[in-house]
Amino acid sequence: MKKTVILITLCAISTKEVYAGGMSLSGQSITPLFEKGTYIELSAYSFDPEVSGKLTNSIHSGNVAKKGYFFSGAYKQDLPHSTSMAIIIDQPFGADIRYPSSSTYPLSKTSASVDTTAIKGIIRYKINTPFSVYGGLRNVTSNGEVTVNQPSNHLLYTMKTDTQNDWGYLFGAAYEIPEIALRASLTYNSAIKVKFKSQENIVNSSLARETSFNTDMPKSVNFDFQMGVSQSTLLMFSARWVEWKKTKITPQLFTQFVDVGNNLVDFKDNTITYSLGLGQKLTDTLTGSLTIAYEEPSEKVASNLSPSDGYTSLIAGLKYQATPNTAIATGVSYTWIGEAKTNLSSNEATFENNHSMNFGVKLSHHF
Repeated sequence: MKKTVILITLCAISTKEVYAGGMSLSGQSITPLFEKGTYIELSAYSFDPEVSGKLTNSIHSGNVAKKGYFFSGAYKQDLPHSTSMAIIIDQPFGADIRYPSSSTYPLSKTSASVDTTAIKGIIRYKINTPFSVYGGLRNVTSNGEVTVNQPSNHLLYTMKTDTQNDWGYLFGAAYEIPEIALRASLTYNSAIKVKFKSQENIVNSSLARETSFNTDMPKSVNFDFQMGVSQSTLLMFSARWVEWKKTKITPQLFTQFVDVGNNLVDFKDNTITYSLGLGQKLTDTLTGSLTIAYEEPSEKVASNLSPSDGYTSLIAGLKYQATPNTAIATGVSYTWIGEAKTNLSSNEATFENNHSMNFGVKLSHHF
């Protein structure tokens, strides 16, 4: 059973959290750490969302979400004395919101983007046959920029940060029974404090300053579980908690002059994201998976720069074992993005009936 079940661990790769709460993107997976021997993988993902809102039946925002791409990669190697190491590169957080300039919506031409890249170095030690512990460091490079356009108030505000490089850590433990492809792991990712230098500009008043503000890349806990339920079927479950409530973006000029006393971006709730899936061996070289992912909506007022609240996603994946050591996996998902309500000049805007099509491909090789 061991050999057969391992062949179907294709890890539905299109389950990336493109519309998870806050600005979650990659999910911060450490799955490559558990591969056998020396291993390398490269992945690419694309998403094509439709997110639009309205103030009234005649005032619509248009699609505020851009089509995008992101990438990840990993290298894993065994070391002496029951240890192994992995280096994982991903993009843990991100955002790209742009209100179309052609609309009559009050935030027309408003935009916000956040880019991050993380490199994780992890060491794993096998205490005995079923148990192992692991830990490591995370280095995150991040930057962002915002334009807030409010024609009704004759206001145009811009802010651009520098690029910061900051450190955090992770640690966890795992329990494995390879004969039935059982693995349970629990991973803690620390918060990372970032101090941005920024250039703020209130264009209409010619007020421009170099300022600074602090923000947190949130801490998180990931639980991942898999188990073979037959010689050709694998059950997969995961849960991820992220502490978004402590993440606030508070540029000085914005909070003093644009929206007095308020944050540019904040999040009302922490989030928990769940996924449940089955992998099935179809032929000697082809396996498939079907997964459902869910994040409960908070039902609280959302930010105009993050107008979504929870989601449900259905994911289908295929993995082709091209050679005994090389595999290609693909996945496609359809995401129902949760309805969100935002405040806009003391009025309520509603973002509903939104969705996203996502696609992923992963090339992996064991040496």
